[in-house]
Amino acid sequence: MTASYPNTRLRRTRATGWSRSMHRENILTPSDLIWPLFVTSGKGVEDPIATLPGVSRWSVDRIGERAKEAVSLGIPVIAIFPNTPADKRSEGGEEAHNPDNLTCRAIKAVKDACGDDLGILTDVALDPYTTHGQDGLLDANGYVTNDDSVAMLVDQALNQVEAGCDIIGPSDMMDGRVHAIRMALEMGGHHNTQIMSYAAKYASAFYGPFRDAVGSGGALKGDKKTYQMDPANGDEALREVEMDLAEGADSVMVKPGLAYLDIVRRVHERFAVPTFAYQVSGEYAMIEAAVAAGAGDRDALVLETLMAFKRAGASGVLTYHAAHAARLLNG
Repeated sequence: MTASYPNTRLRRTRATGWSRSMHRENILTPSDLIWPLFVTSGKGVEDPIATLPGVSRWSVDRIGERAKEAVSLGIPVIAIFPNTPADKRSEGGEEAHNPDNLTCRAIKAVKDACGDDLGILTDVALDPYTTHGQDGLLDANGYVTNDDSVAMLVDQALNQVEAGCDIIGPSDMMDGRVHAIRMALEMGGHHNTQIMSYAAKYASAFYGPFRDAVGSGGALKGDKKTYQMDPANGDEALREVEMDLAEGADSVMVKPGLAYLDIVRRVHERFAVPTFAYQVSGEYAMIEAAVAAGAGDRDALVLETLMAFKRAGASGVLTYHAAHAARLLNG
């Protein structure tokens, strides 16, 4: 088709609010959002995170308040991340298997507060529990092992499922962990537990504030480039996604988000499966820094970046702005 002016005036459909609404290609709602929440030890605690302005760690007795807030805003799922006390961390991350650890207690508190009105996504990786800050176990040379790490991750996943979580989120990037977790869930009778795989997770510079939030940043020895993806690679992401889907993932995630919208689009177009993106801590912090510097309006920046994820093909977005965005979307 050949369009020409003045027969075609593309501004016609933009001239009024009702027309722009009618012709809008993508719609963002609170049900597109997943709200990451940090849980910490103590009672009655709200502990602001300096590198994540507006975000706090919450003690288990207060996490139920946030869960109820999510339900009231129409947010369908929260993601729980623990700030494990230093005396509970070890070389092997054994606290991940403790049925009374922060994550498991937070899961139970959220279920007590909201029942089945809210989904719970939990992180499967050892970095919040290890003294070295890596997502898996180290061998004698300091290399992160694969198969031994996977065995630990399976037990961690089962521990969280037995506490009541709804979605397992393996963020570790070990080979074969989705299949191992899926088989363990099936054999354990957890047939309806979902796996949202961090399938394309890159070795990114945007994770710093998150590592501060869970207390692993200062502990991290070395980097994670032997298991997280090289930011230069796109085709490899499709291989990772294909493998995780074959191994039993119900949905996949691209992480980080804004810097990898091309990957979100390629995954969406190639596989046509539920594809989520994580607007990570560094991306959140950049928006807040821009707002603090007077370089942008928070409301407009938040909604525009979230719409970018939807336009790229994301089914939903994990974002620390979830509650704020939901309030805006709810009017």
